[in-house]
Amino acid sequence: MVYATKEAYQREHDIIPDEEIDKRLKQASRHIDSLTFNRIVGCGFEKLTEYQRDTITEVCCDMADFEYENEDMISCVLEQYAINGVSMSFGNSWNVSVTNGIAIKRELYEQLCSTGLCNRML
Repeated sequence: MVYATKEAYQREHDIIPDEEIDKRLKQASRHIDSLTFNRIVGCGFEKLTEYQRDTITEVCCDMADFEYENEDMISCVLEQYAINGVSMSFGNSWNVSVTNGIAIKRELYEQLCSTGLCNRML
């Protein structure tokens, strides 16, 4: 299931080219499923509270933008790179975390966690 429509994306976002929006939203939705341990799939999106649905839709749009803008770094297989004393690391940092193998902005992950669907102990 895709958690945001093209129309919902276009209401507040304009980063992703029109022909790629559906693909990017689908990818972001799959990542949300992984981050929420497929709980949305299990119970059904329509059975979530309005707050949960709105939050998931918003995170889906924002995550699609983040993944589009940072595609090269996210898909890079290197963990560290250094040349002439300058180095760069990929992975967890102050503003990005890698959770369940998915790179996500910390603020987006915290927003998704506010739905109560990311807790490992449920």
